[in-house]
Amino acid sequence: MLRFVRPLTRSVTYTRWLHLFIGVIVWGMWLFVDTERPYVPVVLLGLLGLIPAVRLAEGLQARLLLSPHGYAESASGIAAESSATWADRWRTALWMEIRLALGLLTGYLTANLLGLSVDLAMAAGGGTGEGELIDVPGHHWWYALLAPLPIAALLAAVVGLGELITAIARRLLGPSAAERLAALEERTEQLLERNRIARELHDSIGHALTVAVVQAGAARTAGSTEFTDRALSAIEETGRAALEDLERVLLVLRESGRPASRRPTLTDADRLLESARASGAKVDAEVTGPVEQLPGPVSREGYRIVQEALTNVLRHAGPVTTRVRIAVADGRLELEVANPLPGPVTSTGRGSGLRGIRERAALLGGKADTGPYDGEWRVHVGLPLDGLR
Repeated sequence: MLRFVRPLTRSVTYTRWLHLFIGVIVWGMWLFVDTERPYVPVVLLGLLGLIPAVRLAEGLQARLLLSPHGYAESASGIAAESSATWADRWRTALWMEIRLALGLLTGYLTANLLGLSVDLAMAAGGGTGEGELIDVPGHHWWYALLAPLPIAALLAAVVGLGELITAIARRLLGPSAAERLAALEERTEQLLERNRIARELHDSIGHALTVAVVQAGAARTAGSTEFTDRALSAIEETGRAALEDLERVLLVLRESGRPASRRPTLTDADRLLESARASGAKVDAEVTGPVEQLPGPVSREGYRIVQEALTNVLRHAGPVTTRVRIAVADGRLELEVANPLPGPVTSTGRGSGLRGIRERAALLGGKADTGPYDGEWRVHVGLPLDGLR
């Protein structure tokens, strides 16, 4: 029982009823002008639907009166945009015709079912009434028991027609297949951007925290004022760089009008190497080729790959001798970070950091190999440069 009563307690049921009645008003206004040609409103509304701005007006009205979830398009499924193609115009014209037809049906049922209920009530009291749907013969007291039935039928019809007009509005006024595809592509781009930002935060903040932990531990055990000063300087520099990265990411997330700070590239790799050396690691670096001429995306992602690889060295192996090679030659960028294994290999190489390295490489059409090799843990990444300049 509640299933049938619940729609009658929702305000959207009655705003849909109002929306359906608007078609009756248009028809009635025309009949005041010309009763001999009632088909003219049908033609005029069809032509009106071909005007691009009409789709915008109809969409706004439908979202306001038909949606049970409010005005937002994401909740209503009804767009509010002018017609961009002829397909949109024809869909709008069809919507106008269907809306008029359902409006006339709603008006007919409203007037006649209410009239039938009044006729039954009058016949029960000894009066007379002429109903258009059903003639009420004679005068019987039990007609009073039947009088609520037409009203119940009217309310059921209003609920059903309201659901029907809403479903049609979502189909004819909602986004087309091309618009839905474009929205899906935009959403995918947003998710990819957020995933990239999450990886950058992981790499940058993770590197800063790892350096800070290693430096603090080394300073505590060294017992040297000079070493402690160097460690604190390294922690300060690394923390400042991480804060710059964090501020840049927050500017992007907030869609601020302020320009975001420049993202680091492989030309800034010395900063990573010095940070690792300040943590006690002996870094043997080799940089060959025109690194400064690398395409922006490759250079930025390459920096993050080297950063994550060095972070993993400090986190899992400590301040050990590390070999870093950055080479640009033959249309490729080769990155390699290797360090001696501190003991038996227990990691599966499936951590989020290594996964991020592989994802960055795959995104640029390259490949990343990570794992033990000849007594070392090696991260080797090859990225193609063709087509990225």
